[in-house]
Amino acid sequence: MSAEPAGPQTAGTVPAEPAVGALFSPGADGDPDHHCSAAVVHSPGGDLIVTAAHCVHQNGFRTNLAFAPGYHDGTFPFGVWVPTRIDVDPRWSADHDPDHDVAFVRVRRPGRPGQRLEDVTGAAWTLRTGTALPVPARLVGYPNTAEQPLGCLTLAVADGPAQLRLDCPDVPDGTSGGPVLTDGKALIGVIGGRDGGGDDQTSYSSSFDDDVRELYERAVRG
Repeated sequence: MSAEPAGPQTAGTVPAEPAVGALFSPGADGDPDHHCSAAVVHSPGGDLIVTAAHCVHQNGFRTNLAFAPGYHDGTFPFGVWVPTRIDVDPRWSADHDPDHDVAFVRVRRPGRPGQRLEDVTGAAWTLRTGTALPVPARLVGYPNTAEQPLGCLTLAVADGPAQLRLDCPDVPDGTSGGPVLTDGKALIGVIGGRDGGGDDQTSYSSSFDDDVRELYERAVRG
């Protein structure tokens, strides 16, 4: 991360990555195009992704979800994966508390029984909680209207006790759920939290703390 700037840098198109993907919600949910982003997070079962809770649970859980790792230009290089289980914090499901805008989703690949997501992508981010701030960070996500991801290098700083602030212009809708990364492969947040993830100048993430670690462990246990 030594090449990352200490201050914000305008987001720009970046190459697709195996451990980052677009979330689609086809069919009855009425989203023919991708509406959010998600990331492969390392787990013992090799079948776990992380995203923002508001991407998978609004007035109840979305009934149709599909994750496309490495998606770009209408292609699905690592297949399409669907949920077998979704975990959100009870404080999110009760009243959409922005301090708990995180969801873990276990997935499978239809028609390919036994395949593990991490084995197919060959890549995953490692969950890190309790990161000392400020710290250089990288954001990645898929805008609603784009067929390739955007990336931005910035500085993750605390914004109150339970939010990360990431000053990074031109990160639009659809990037919600995309990973906030540091030290190469460490996952320290997902775009979301305050104001549904922020605005055109600033993005947010719920802090990855003990509550997120507990939610991750619950998802792993199934």
